[in-house]
Amino acid sequence: MASEKVETVIAGNYVEMEREEGNPKSTKGKFSKFFWDGGSACDAWFSCASNQVAQVLLTLPYSFSQLGLLSGILFQLFYGLMGSWTAYLISVLYMEYRTRKEREKVDFRNHVIQWFEVLDGLLGKHWRNVGLFFNCTFLLFGSVIQLIACASNIYYINDNLDKRTWTYIFGACCATTVFIPSFHNYRIWSFLGLLMTSYTAWYLTIASLLHGQIEGVKHSGPTTMVLYFTGATNILYTFGGHAVTVEIMHAMWKPQKFKLIYLIATLYVLTLTLPSASAVYWAFGDLLLTHSNALSLLPRSGYRDAAVVLMLIHQFITFGFACTPLYFVWEKFIRVHYTKSVFKRALARLPVVIPIWFLAIVFPFFGPINSTVGSLLVSFTVYIIPSLAHMVTFSSASARENAVDRPPRFLGGWVGLYCVNFFVVVWVFVVGFGFGGWASMLNFIRQIDSFGLFTKCYQCPPHKA
Repeated sequence: MASEKVETVIAGNYVEMEREEGNPKSTKGKFSKFFWDGGSACDAWFSCASNQVAQVLLTLPYSFSQLGLLSGILFQLFYGLMGSWTAYLISVLYMEYRTRKEREKVDFRNHVIQWFEVLDGLLGKHWRNVGLFFNCTFLLFGSVIQLIACASNIYYINDNLDKRTWTYIFGACCATTVFIPSFHNYRIWSFLGLLMTSYTAWYLTIASLLHGQIEGVKHSGPTTMVLYFTGATNILYTFGGHAVTVEIMHAMWKPQKFKLIYLIATLYVLTLTLPSASAVYWAFGDLLLTHSNALSLLPRSGYRDAAVVLMLIHQFITFGFACTPLYFVWEKFIRVHYTKSVFKRALARLPVVIPIWFLAIVFPFFGPINSTVGSLLVSFTVYIIPSLAHMVTFSSASARENAVDRPPRFLGGWVGLYCVNFFVVVWVFVVGFGFGGWASMLNFIRQIDSFGLFTKCYQCPPHKA
């Protein structure tokens, strides 16, 4: 018979609850634990790193052509550090919320805590509503981007079908993510996903260096303000993948170990993005301005086809990462979140996929849509709101005195922490949302004027007779 063991450990003021389902000594139990039942710090690291790099790996060379090499490298380092900081803030707020609730004897073993609930518990319903709007809208368009990326990539292996048709097909394939219950069950997928993006990144780097520079290559970027800030917001989007931080933390056995996980994941991701984007830009230069998918410029080979296939599988995984929090929100809205039947929950989740499918067909602009989402949604979702929420939560002396997690000493205590948070808010609002939003929307509108909505094959080369 199945048994359940709940071990409660008091660590400071924080209650850890470890849950093991099934018989760990049985073959089925061992198999499930190895491939399916992930809750360790390593699982969280794989989830963060795998989710962060995703399809944006293929658009970073495009951003470098807009920014220029030096700015491209500096923005990656800068936004990588800033993204790690706000992921840390989100983890602190999660710990504060969960600790307060567990002091009130609230049991979360059958409930997945989400970001809007953290805001609600700490700051009230108005913060909850704002957080819910930005988080859900960002995750919705993040899922849309994965479908667009799938169609864009498969076209370079099989161009017998246009990209819009491939979007229909992959929309149906990605809908199967409704059967994955939670981030707790992404252990093998996260591990494989990171291997896939690592292969693709080093393929782009080595293939570009072996290919060499094209004849008459030019590296003119940056040439206009619009292109410059469009490229910058795409990088802002790259390191803004922590909209699912709370769900990943909640899937951990010991969430307090999350603090540095996102930073370590970012450092690894930089070893993939910096060499690949630099090498592709060195080889192809300004040609990338009209080729937002880096794979489109490299000659077809078995290695390139392997990269395409691996990225397709990874985009399926990332679609699940972006969609799963939306599934949870929808489950709670229609009151099926506590249903134990995986099949019933899967059926209930299906309506979430339909608008994603539709929007991917309406706006198939691979590359420009990343910058638009980055400036208008990521800027608030994972940079501005967490920084403001942290400052307001700990604005009173009693809140600071009783805080579960205190600021790092090297920052200079609470004063230093508030200075960093204030800088993040001002910078992202002015540069990311302000200039970035202006530039990204102009570029996005140009794509609509040039290609139109519902375009069948965005940036497809003409077929040879």
